[in-house]
Amino acid sequence: MANNLNQQSHHHLNHENDSWKKNLRLPPKDNRPQTEDVTNTKGNEFEDYFLKRELLMGIFEAGFERPSPIQEESIPIALTGRDILARAKNGTGKTAAFVIPALEKINVKKHKIQALLLVPTRELALQTSQVCKTLGKHMGVQVMVTTGGTTLKDDILRLSEIVHIVVGTPGRILDLAGKGVADFNECPTFVMDEADKLLSPEFSPIVEQLLTYFPKDRQIMLYSATFPLIVKSFKDKYLVKPYEINLMDELTLRGVTQYYAFVEERQKVHCLNTLFSKQVNLTFLPQSTAPNQSIHYFLHAKMLQSHRNRVFHDFRNGVCRNLVCSDLLTRGIDIQAVNVVINFDFPKNAETYLHRIGRSGRFGHLGLAINLITYEDRFNLYKIEQELGTEIQPIPPVIDKRLYVAPRHYTAEKIVKGIEDIMQGIGISKFRNINTNNANNMKAA
Repeated sequence: MANNLNQQSHHHLNHENDSWKKNLRLPPKDNRPQTEDVTNTKGNEFEDYFLKRELLMGIFEAGFERPSPIQEESIPIALTGRDILARAKNGTGKTAAFVIPALEKINVKKHKIQALLLVPTRELALQTSQVCKTLGKHMGVQVMVTTGGTTLKDDILRLSEIVHIVVGTPGRILDLAGKGVADFNECPTFVMDEADKLLSPEFSPIVEQLLTYFPKDRQIMLYSATFPLIVKSFKDKYLVKPYEINLMDELTLRGVTQYYAFVEERQKVHCLNTLFSKQVNLTFLPQSTAPNQSIHYFLHAKMLQSHRNRVFHDFRNGVCRNLVCSDLLTRGIDIQAVNVVINFDFPKNAETYLHRIGRSGRFGHLGLAINLITYEDRFNLYKIEQELGTEIQPIPPVIDKRLYVAPRHYTAEKIVKGIEDIMQGIGISKFRNINTNNANNMKAA
């Protein structure tokens, strides 16, 4: 009886004043089909978490309808202040899983930094800060993004004003904390996105030193799609009875179809040029590869920060349709219009492969991953298939149109047609029989 009364009261409190929803400026509904990676939920609503109305307004106006599985698991636990170790697939809503509780716990009347969101790359910092601003736009929350490659003076001036949430990369954050410019003494929330990268030998000493500037009772939350052993040692040392979330029963996204084309090294550039003419979205090249004139936009770590920002902004907003990049964009970057990823050079390990193809098929939508495979890549192809428990199939003569979805501003059908044209144009058709009949022999030979 008491439980029924509580449930009725809960429902009444959440929905008694639903009239405020009528004034929301909702984006057009996305009617693309979604996979179980995001639809296999418990049926919770965002209102069930008793979030501030201003935050709910930002959530709904961002186009969020219901929590994804990782959000259902993470948000209520994060709101209690408990440490979290969360593992979920790329593109299933991890960012909002920690941004929403971080925003909810902000006291805008308190002029102190109350949350640090740590990320490994500058582009991901810009993206995450924008998510904070979008979801918190009705709350009056002040969000600051700080990364290397920008002037320290601007950050110092910004920190002289009110800042509630800081989003940034480890080196710059530590620099500001060490100089006493960024005060984390009363900051209760420490979030690490792409935690496995942040705990790699490159960043780990910086992260551990940064933690010394936080109160002892801070909440630490780690999120990633891959958690190697280095994460366990950090968890054992710094996290207090963490709540562990693992939504990785299978490692690859269900909506991403994976193919390989068996080519010679000298054929790769011709393949790429032809694909560009058919409006390919995203291609991963080694950082040392010099972009040529046929490439519309390119992005790598050695570019000036201002150039990187411009390219990232233009690609996100559809100004350019073709982007060639290094592994700089493999971490967390979420651009809904990307539905095809080309691996120009096949990665050597499963983690890199998983993060690369995860740039397509975002939030349960469909995508394609095309891998250009040489004879030397056959061992890595087989190894990655085994480690991820997936099958990368030989590219067929015709790709089923139901395997991809064309967003409004991109024509995925042209991409697929381009792949088929390439196979015929440079003679890959002679490899097709090898691929279809002897694929396993090629991989394991």
